[in-house]
Amino acid sequence: MSGSTIGVLFKVTTWGESHGRAIGAVVEGCPPGIELSEGEIQKDLERRRPGRMTSASARREGDLVEILSGTFEGKTMGTPISLIIYNRDADSGAYESLKDIFRPGQGDFTYFKKYGIRDYRGGGRASGRETAARVAAGAVARKVLLREGIEVMAYTKALGGIAVSPSFSTAGIIFLKDMDENGLVCPDPDACKKMESRLEEARRNGDSLGGIVEIIVRGCPPGLGEPVFDKIDADLAGALMSIGTVKGVEIGAGFAVAGMTGSQANDPMTLEGFLSNNAGGILAGITNGDEIVIRVACKPISSIEKVQQTIDVHGKPVELSVKGRHDVSVIPRIIPVCEAMVSIVLTDHLLRQKAITG
Repeated sequence: MSGSTIGVLFKVTTWGESHGRAIGAVVEGCPPGIELSEGEIQKDLERRRPGRMTSASARREGDLVEILSGTFEGKTMGTPISLIIYNRDADSGAYESLKDIFRPGQGDFTYFKKYGIRDYRGGGRASGRETAARVAAGAVARKVLLREGIEVMAYTKALGGIAVSPSFSTAGIIFLKDMDENGLVCPDPDACKKMESRLEEARRNGDSLGGIVEIIVRGCPPGLGEPVFDKIDADLAGALMSIGTVKGVEIGAGFAVAGMTGSQANDPMTLEGFLSNNAGGILAGITNGDEIVIRVACKPISSIEKVQQTIDVHGKPVELSVKGRHDVSVIPRIIPVCEAMVSIVLTDHLLRQKAITG
């Protein structure tokens, strides 16, 4: 399998399957001399870990990370950093009845058609479990960014059709240390309560919900990105679309620009900066120094108890109700994954720019 690596100078390769012995990541290109501990990485993994809400999977993984290489006396050495997270609570027996059935919305059918074989235990490599390795690698990238004063933050903008009030604009949000105490990482208390009720309703009905995550980058300097094929917005969109649940990405005003005039969409410039941010902090594929604003649309969890129509590996029709331990929504657990992918891309482009300018 190719396609498990992202990046040019700052490279991340993830490996492992949902019900294998372990998952992990190898990070190449991290500069030397950066303080890095397992505890720092663990903080981000705790935000992704299952079991924080009643709507989350009952799988109880501690997600304890070990640094196997690349550090000495608590600092990075500039050599490859190898990270491992052991799978401690996989229940493969729950998937035995599904080994010949393609689950709707999952990668079962496409993996089987591509490779002629698939790991039916929890989705194998296609499982959302793989994202824990991304979060671990993203924590390394975050350390590089923070040294440059760049901060990546995300929150729940909508869930199950319930959206945060416009009064909680990105400019007005005080991120995100306090919001992590909120189970859904949502800045709007009233919307949060409605989201929680909607989640409970979906859980009782054996169904699932999608949502929207907004990612904000503050402190990013102008000049990151390449003007043609390696546009930073293209790389950010590609990285976020590589998350299995993400079905759409928009930057700045996004799809709303299709209904604007040029005079409305352009961001006026002054000596003090931009007067608006429809561009989302990126012009011509290069950061402009303003906040980077990205939104991702996350599909509902595919594993649901509601009866669905599908087929088996022999082409016979099957009615399927998926049992087992599954989330009702990817939110809020997907939030640190989105932050990780944005952090990895930004770190790569930051190092590429430093290679040019010194």
